[in-house]
Amino acid sequence: MKISVAGTGYVGLVTAVCLAENGNTVTCVDINEEKVKLLNSGVSPIYEPQLEELMWKNRDKIKYVSDYQDAYTDADVIIIAVGTPERKDGSANLQYINEVAKQVANTVVKDCVVVIKSTVPIGTNDKIEKIIKDNLKYDVNIDLVSNPEFLAQGSAVKDTLEATRIVLGVESENAEFVMREVYKNFNTPFVITDRKSAEMIKYAANDFLALKLSYINEIANLCEIVGANIEDVSQGMGMDPRIGDKFLNAGIGYGGSCFPKDTKALHWLANYNDYEIKTIKATIEVNENQKIKLIKKARKYLNSFNGLTVAVLGLTFKPGTDDLREAPSLTNIPILLEDGAKVNVWDPVGMENFKKVFSDDVTYSSSIEEAITNADLCFIFTEWSEIKEFDIEKYAKLMKKPLVIDGRNCYSVVNVENTGVIYESIGRKATEGIKEMEIIN
Repeated sequence: MKISVAGTGYVGLVTAVCLAENGNTVTCVDINEEKVKLLNSGVSPIYEPQLEELMWKNRDKIKYVSDYQDAYTDADVIIIAVGTPERKDGSANLQYINEVAKQVANTVVKDCVVVIKSTVPIGTNDKIEKIIKDNLKYDVNIDLVSNPEFLAQGSAVKDTLEATRIVLGVESENAEFVMREVYKNFNTPFVITDRKSAEMIKYAANDFLALKLSYINEIANLCEIVGANIEDVSQGMGMDPRIGDKFLNAGIGYGGSCFPKDTKALHWLANYNDYEIKTIKATIEVNENQKIKLIKKARKYLNSFNGLTVAVLGLTFKPGTDDLREAPSLTNIPILLEDGAKVNVWDPVGMENFKKVFSDDVTYSSSIEEAITNADLCFIFTEWSEIKEFDIEKYAKLMKKPLVIDGRNCYSVVNVENTGVIYESIGRKATEGIKEMEIIN
């Protein structure tokens, strides 16, 4: 079976590599020729654990091309995994999927199955099927399948190879048969449904997780007001199997390529159909407010950031990825700079991407120690293991003012007490030293 994958972003590249790892031969298509050269040299354009290792291991089963005709002409299965970026109104931009659909229609010379793995609004598969059939150059039969992905950046390879389920939205027995063959070496249960239900499963799952995060952040904010401890609350909630312990870590909001885009897209789709999902609307509002919570905490001690040196630890939206999309750092650092702060940043993998946005506006540090030395204030935006394992006492030794405001609860409050560090986190009490903190500037 010949499989082609359109798009070599997170979803496309990880899907292709994992299909090859489980015995398939795959051709990847990307219009960016420089990116194709990089991929053919065995180098991944994205940071993702295990990905480059599996690319090299399966190099004889995968090829990368920029000519879509080379990939689609006699493919048995064509997987569309191109981006569906957010429009200004919150809707999903389907331009790239539509372009691939027309390319497929003008290229395929035999019956095949076209799979939409990109996250798309409900009903998109039907529209893409019409586009393909209206533009077919040869007399062939095309089956459309909705096969949404459920991978998370930083664990995408594991999430694909050890998926909890494979959702297939099919409208024919042939489509189901072919897709079961594609995934026959995956030891994963199938959910077989119609295409619209499969499309909805993706949105419903992602938006529920986003809702869960915003909910626990709201509870954490209330914990700070009434004197409760969010970690104990989360533990007590998570032990209930009806709730589960996943996505109950309080912080400064979700980011990345999925949750922000998918919540807005579902919210837009509901409004477009004269319906409002109030829980999703609230999820979005809570998350936007949560992103600047650390700035609000800092202003209890600062008249302004003007003239201060501020250390920022963690730039990416989560650990395990170099992705900055919707990262809290992108919201907060402009506020600091506009207020006149000198900003030192550190991140183990995200600084090169960050330079594309801020260039010389900030100082890039080679270590945590370098970033915090002589700093008046330190913000933690990403819970990298290097930060969680960092010696807390070094903040007191190296910083001008040992004020650490942690948006990811990297340290135990008990361990910070008596270190000389003034420490604020999310949904937990501040260290006792906070009472003696003088207003800076």
